[in-house]
Amino acid sequence: MRAAALPRDARLRRAADFAALRTVSGRLGGRCFLLRFGNNDVDTARLGLAISKRCSKRAVDRNRIKRLAREAFRRARIALPHVDILVMARDSAVKETGEALLAELDMLLRKVRPLKREGADGTIAR
Repeated sequence: MRAAALPRDARLRRAADFAALRTVSGRLGGRCFLLRFGNNDVDTARLGLAISKRCSKRAVDRNRIKRLAREAFRRARIALPHVDILVMARDSAVKETGEALLAELDMLLRKVRPLKREGADGTIAR
């Protein structure tokens, strides 16, 4: 079990990292998930999860979605650019099968690309 664990440096842990993704980031959406992503200064892609009670009141449902999101990220991590990714679930994720959720996350993670750096005038080019 330990060999498949997500390493500490591949997770978003600080509140400032989450806040940065909520303000200036790229967005991708699907039926069940919304992904926000932005460049980072570390040598690997990092994952953050924000699965709220609005998605489901039951902790067992939220934990299932988190496990599936971590698994999809674990599979795609080698091919991802050096970005931070925040995964948020929609209400419809609770009703979907695990295979459907993994397929959607795989598709969204393949679309993630690094954002262009800030220009001379301080704006972010996309």
